[in-house]
Amino acid sequence: MTSEQTPAPQAPEDEPRPGRLTLAAALAGLEGLALVVIGAYLLVMGLAGSPDDRQQAVTAGITLLVLALLPLLAARGLLLRRRWSRGPAVITQILALPVAWNLLQADSLLIPGGIALAVVAIATLVLLVNPTTTKALGIRGPADPGDAPRT
Repeated sequence: MTSEQTPAPQAPEDEPRPGRLTLAAALAGLEGLALVVIGAYLLVMGLAGSPDDRQQAVTAGITLLVLALLPLLAARGLLLRRRWSRGPAVITQILALPVAWNLLQADSLLIPGGIALAVVAIATLVLLVNPTTTKALGIRGPADPGDAPRT
């Protein structure tokens, strides 16, 4: 008995990827890269530098590197038009908003970072819920009144 390979389901890649989806993926990827850079910096400074608390710096660095996986995987999924990728991307943006708020409460150079993070998170959320984006990902929106079954 020979096993036949089943063809992969056809992806919605027949049409060009909408710019909104590409921009949402780029912003999510940018957030992931920022987490990688900050995490790597904290890790290196924790291991090689002289932080106030070496263990805390190393732990924070490793945590940020692991957290960077979520937006990076979501960005890749958005670029490849994977339906599942919108959920992690939205969760990342929702988690970024309280972080941005905390950065805005600081009396330091962190305020511009908070502003930038808030702008990116809100812009990405708007792009992710846009009907063009959801259609490109194959996500059905709310049913139109004309689609209701007639009784």
